[in-house]
This record gives sequence, C-alpha cells and structure tokens, in this order.
Amino acid sequence: MYYKGLYHFFYQYNPKGAVWGNIVWAHSVSKDLINWKALEPAVSPSKWFDEKGCWSGSATILQNSRPVILYTGVDSKEREYQDYAVPKNLSDPYLRKWEKPDDGNPAIIPDKDVNASAFRDPTTGWFVDGKWRILVGSRNYETGIAYLYKSKDFKKWTKAKEPLHSVKNAGMWECPDFFPVSTSGQNGLDTSVIGKNVKHVFKVSLDSKRYDYYTVGTYNKEKDKYIPDKGSVDGWRGLRFDYGNFYASKTFFDPSKNRRILWGWANESDTPSDDKEKGWAGIQAIPRKLWLDPSGKQVVQWPVEELTKLRRKNVEVRNQNLKKGEHIEVKGITAAQADVDVTFSFSSLDKAEPFNPKWANVLAQDPSFAGFVDVDLAHKKLSLRSLIDHSVVESFGAGGKTVITSRVYPKIAINEKAHLFVFNNGTEKVVVEKLTAWSMSRPEMNSPIEATEGDLTKESKINV
Repeated sequence: MYYKGLYHFFYQYNPKGAVWGNIVWAHSVSKDLINWKALEPAVSPSKWFDEKGCWSGSATILQNSRPVILYTGVDSKEREYQDYAVPKNLSDPYLRKWEKPDDGNPAIIPDKDVNASAFRDPTTGWFVDGKWRILVGSRNYETGIAYLYKSKDFKKWTKAKEPLHSVKNAGMWECPDFFPVSTSGQNGLDTSVIGKNVKHVFKVSLDSKRYDYYTVGTYNKEKDKYIPDKGSVDGWRGLRFDYGNFYASKTFFDPSKNRRILWGWANESDTPSDDKEKGWAGIQAIPRKLWLDPSGKQVVQWPVEELTKLRRKNVEVRNQNLKKGEHIEVKGITAAQADVDVTFSFSSLDKAEPFNPKWANVLAQDPSFAGFVDVDLAHKKLSLRSLIDHSVVESFGAGGKTVITSRVYPKIAINEKAHLFVFNNGTEKVVVEKLTAWSMSRPEMNSPIEATEGDLTKESKINV
C-alpha cells in the first residue's frame, strides 16, 4: 500500500529458514518501489486463531485514512479464519507496530457451507453504497469460489447469499484480486471506483497450476456479481499475467502517481534442498504498472518508471541485419544485470505460418515457458524489453502485452562471464532496428532501517 509518502510492502516470510513454514507478515518500506528498508514483522502468530501462521491477505485504507490489514490465520485444528490488524501508532511514519484487537477478531469465521481448510487470502476492500466488500478465495470440491463479504465498519462481516464469481473444475482459488480499470488511458483507479468507462479485472492464483489467471469483465454492483466479457476465458485456458515463474500477485492503487501497480512473486525453479543451501528462496519481480489495453480484451504491464534510476552505462545497436542462424554479441555492459530494449523489423510475412488454435492447447500443458502475443504486424515490427538480474529474467513483449518471468541458475555465465547476444533462429532475415542496453546498478535491498525517522523522507540513495 501507499500511505503518507511511503510504500509499505508486506510479504510472507519464514524468519527461521529458507523453506515453507513459520509464516509471518514481514514488512519493508520504500520511497520509490526500488530501494527498500526492512522493519520488524508486522504480524506474527500470537492468538488462537493464527496459531499455525499468519497467511496471505491484503491492506485497505479506510475513509478516515486509517490502514487495516486483513489476513488468513490458521488455528490448531487447521481451520482458516480471516483476521484483522491495525497500527498501534498512526503518528509513526513507518507503522512499525501492529495489533490484533480482541474486538472483532477473528473477523470472519467459516460457516457450515464453507470448506474451512480452503478459505483464505482476503482481498483489498472496496466501498459501495455504504458498505465495504471483500473477497475470500475457496473451493467446493473442484469448483473455484470467490466468497463475497460485506461490512459497515470493517469489523463485523456478513457473507453474501451468492459468491461474486465461481467456476467449475478450476480447483482452489488462492490470492484473488478484483479491481477496476479505465477503458481509456493508462491511469489507474482507486479500488472503489465504479461507473462509466470502467471495466473490472478478476484474477486468481490457481493452486493446481501455480500460475495467475485473469479475465476482464463487468461488475454489477446491484447484484454483486462479476460477469467476464464474451471471449474472456475463465481458468487455465485463459489469460495469465505472466507465462513464467510468477504467482500470488497483488495489485494496489498508487494515488501519488494515479497508477495501479502489480507485484508478483517469482517462485523457484530449483529444489527445496537447493533453497536451503542458498539460504533463501523466492524473490519479488520488478513492480509493474498495469492498465487495460485499448482493445479492452487484456491488460498491459510495464516496469515502473522508477526502475530507470538504476540505469548506468549503455550501448546501442542500430539497423543490424541478422540472417537465418546469425547472432551478434552486445558488448560494453554488465550482461548479468541489464535492461535491454530492442525493436526488430522484417520485410515480409509471406512465409509466416498461419496461427493454429491447437497451439494454445499445447502451450497450456507444456511445462516450458512460452506465450502468445496479440500484435498488429502491419508495420512489420516486434519489440521486446528484458530485465536481466542474475537468476531472474523478465521479458515484456510488444510493449507489455505478454510477459514471461524465468528463474535461471547458470553454472558458467556468472557475473563478468555472462554475455548478451542477439540471434535469429527464424527462417527469414530480420533487422535489429534499434537495441539499447543498460548496465544496472544494485538497489538497496532490505537494509535495516536507521533509528532516525527522517531517513526516508528524502530522496532514496542508491548503493552501487
């Protein structure tokens, strides 16, 4: 969340090891979404209703500018509850201390119709006609469910008669997200905005697939129902935010720049034993600005503009022909940490293969990372931006219409031994119309916060 000049990031963390278990809400703060300082955990197990962990949830800022956290707690019998926490001291700019009031906790108790062992991850609240609304992810056998709850005071919640949305054969819906997007322009909208020129995005993390899927549609506030647009496919055959290592993502509205930010977890490609040896596991991808594509059929994502603060030395390649099988090396930058933006052009589409819809079925079941991108090739150009950071590569195709995040652990191409190449494995000549690549410096990553309270009120410094 963005609160009084600072970004607050709460995340699932095991303070006792690199693998799953002992989960608390860790807490970091930033002025620019790139350089971060670490605080003590915001929420840790301390009550009967979160004895076995403080699991995923969301932050909401109420009308009185008071933030509140909703999270999933698990009791000794593996029952899942939705609990809330509030800051102890609102005058502390870092909101270091949080408490779980006895009044109203647990906030939501699963009733007899709810699977109490699959009832988790409350969303950010939105306010409609005098009541707050949130969603909680669940399942009934193999039907994915987003239960809807309403409250006047964010303490006492009532389950709606019908879920906001549900889909058969989808499995468990984790980390649901529901937010409005403007039908024109790239500005984000506060989560409570409803009206003309507004569509809604409904996203779930499918536990069975470990990917994030979304649809674009319409929210009927009178019936409290979400209806995906015609052609917007629910479930694992539908659209993903990212076609690689990317799970349990969340969006939030950033009022300081009128944008909606998407942030996701780049999970691992190696084994738990590897994680133990490394001493850590999982990393956050670069925050992304998100908006609705002009077609209205999908969202577009792009790295936040603050990332450019890390750019250092750059090189350019212009109008370089690449025949079939050829490659060139891009020298003069740190290939292991780089920001690479390239536009390819080509003279003809005469020998291009027509799209075969069966490819989509193969892709959906193939464990390798790949994705289709919907572009107008009339201009005979394709663009790609890739962020390379040692074990993480994030690639944004066609201005962010398709994104793929990969975890890679090279054994030879490490640090100065890493090299950057542009290659053509296609059947026709292409032209590297323009390639710009920057060396990227190291951001401040969770250094302990100083004792003084003014260290983040100034522009963040970058550790190079």
